[in-house]
Amino acid sequence: MLTVAPEQPRVRLEPDKRPHAIVIGSGFGGLAAAVRLGARGYRVTVLERLDAPGGRAYVHRQDGFTFDAGPTIITAPFLFEELWQMCGRKLSDDVELRAIDPFYDLVFNDGERMSCGSGMREEIARIAPDDLAGYDRFMRRSEEIYRVGFEQLGAAPFHSWTEMLRVAPDLLRLGGLESVYGLVSRYVRDPRVRIALSFHPLFVGGNPFSTTAVYCLISYLERRHGVHFAMGGTGALVQGLVKLIRGQGGVVRCSAEVAEITLSDGATNGVRLVNGEKMRADIVVSNADSAHTYGRLVPAAARKTWTDRRLAAARYSMSLFVWYFGTRRQYPDLPHHTILLGPRYHELIEDIFTAKRLAPDMSLYLHRPTATDPSLAPDGCDGFYVLSPVPHLDADIDWTVEAEPYRRRVEQRLSETLLPGLADELVTSRVMTPLDFRDQLCAPKGAAFGLEPILTQSAWFRPHNRSGDIKGLYLVGAGTHPGAGVPGVLSSARVLDSVVPHASELTPA
Repeated sequence: MLTVAPEQPRVRLEPDKRPHAIVIGSGFGGLAAAVRLGARGYRVTVLERLDAPGGRAYVHRQDGFTFDAGPTIITAPFLFEELWQMCGRKLSDDVELRAIDPFYDLVFNDGERMSCGSGMREEIARIAPDDLAGYDRFMRRSEEIYRVGFEQLGAAPFHSWTEMLRVAPDLLRLGGLESVYGLVSRYVRDPRVRIALSFHPLFVGGNPFSTTAVYCLISYLERRHGVHFAMGGTGALVQGLVKLIRGQGGVVRCSAEVAEITLSDGATNGVRLVNGEKMRADIVVSNADSAHTYGRLVPAAARKTWTDRRLAAARYSMSLFVWYFGTRRQYPDLPHHTILLGPRYHELIEDIFTAKRLAPDMSLYLHRPTATDPSLAPDGCDGFYVLSPVPHLDADIDWTVEAEPYRRRVEQRLSETLLPGLADELVTSRVMTPLDFRDQLCAPKGAAFGLEPILTQSAWFRPHNRSGDIKGLYLVGAGTHPGAGVPGVLSSARVLDSVVPHASELTPA
């Protein structure tokens, strides 16, 4: 569990008369939104249903080990720097980001390795020299997509179809109708290089064979800004953001679950908690999953756009099986991030996204944070987090039965490859299944990343950052524009600067 220092009482000579903003959820999107709203003159209250802040960036602590529950890497640190600057501080005042290079190692099923990072050209020259020129051309295309898709459109509001029409030519020119894998395949031929350049959509809940090629921007994003790890774990960033919010006079309340966004004359006037408490607000920002926000927190009669029918027909991302474990020994030759690939790539992804079945093989993402920060485990030990993409809960999989057998399969796969003798070295263990995403994180269907990032669920087609049906309601996080991933959810909070009125323009509720 992430521990947060109790809020110190403040002495006020008079009531705080600033307009009140309520933020539902304390994931990175919600915390970033709270900081930005505080900088725009609002009195902010963040409501979190869990017992500690973080949302998907929650922290588990057990048996002396610290496990980040969700995000493990930071690829756009300037987005955090912006938030600290708004509060007159520097990110380095509170959090140390440590650059990681190589970013991650790919281990193919035959045991061959490929290091992905600043030395990518050298690696391609080593394993597939005929693809080197194609790789260079792909990176130029990735940079072009980044300039438009991230720098120009990442924090741009898409609330009108005319805005979508305006950028459509650029999106189509950059491969909007093509898949990530399709675009990559036009530049390189070696199957290993194709995998190395196309798997990134899985980081944001997307199928590389159907996710729009706009997501090829991730390759350049990583190369330009690097891959970083927050010393102390991702929870250190959560702690830092909570500190900023409190420094602005805001409040972060945990164990405070919202049951309903209350309305009056088509506008929100606050929220009702599950314990019956009602809180008034001038605006409400939901960092809950967008399908949960509309499907559970807003009455059906008030929704003309995201109706129950439309939510049911939407395509949702895959889910995840995550195993957190610690070992009594260290594995010093293992890097911070390793992607262990199975014998199948396209076929396995089809099993996850289309057939929705638990495949006999698996590909795994192994995170060893103690490679960079040994303080996250007891002396002489290593802490790990291994993630396996799995179907969401529309699949006929009973995770109350399958969780432990699947964990043992993951353990066996790791023992045979990266972590010899693992079973005898384990000292602590916990798992997270699609049921936990549904029940703990309020993710419909247990989808770990919300709506799937296909073209028809991106930009204007995605739930808007400003609700079109309910005045005063705004959305941030993975389920709204621009999408999942830490850069995406932080960018969704940036959009608020364009669509939320300054507090001075409102009369407090």
